[in-house]
Amino acid sequence: MFANRYTAFIDACTLASALRRNLLLTLAEAEFFRVRWSAQVLDETERAIETILTGKDYDSADARDRAERARRAMETAFEEALVDDYEDLTCACDGMPDHKDIHVLAAALKTQAATIVTENLKNFPEKVLAPLNIEARSADAFIADTIALDTGRAVAAIRTMRIRLKRPEKTAELLLLDMEAAGLTETVDVLRPHVGSL
Repeated sequence: MFANRYTAFIDACTLASALRRNLLLTLAEAEFFRVRWSAQVLDETERAIETILTGKDYDSADARDRAERARRAMETAFEEALVDDYEDLTCACDGMPDHKDIHVLAAALKTQAATIVTENLKNFPEKVLAPLNIEARSADAFIADTIALDTGRAVAAIRTMRIRLKRPEKTAELLLLDMEAAGLTETVDVLRPHVGSL
């Protein structure tokens, strides 16, 4: 699973979470995999971030501004990630439980992604994906497996991410607690033995 050959398409429900987004993009930046998304996924992500921030008592203008900045940062850091012209592949997506997710599968097929990283696993059933040679994984499972590929390099990348966190700053233990609270239990299990290096 290295960047020259492994591609992951990241769904909006995963990108909306700041911690999941930071971990995935940190590992993509470290070239464990190539990250891909579509404009529609980024639109959904931006709206979801705005909603999350509004729920945390940010005023609507500030929440909107922060969501826009998050999207711009993603687009700037991963200019090659955008997938377009995938509409013709929607016909290959028969059997999807929710028609709103067809665009995700079509875009993932267009970019030949091996994995769709999503929290809505029930909307991406194996019986639909397997014949298309693609799988759906939760962010937790995908991140944990990615770290296990080259633990030393992954831990170093996540340490760099942790050090960049300023508001508030995070110790390694606090970061692991945040991951547990966010449901990233498999990831914590993989990282816990290396907390001294985080």
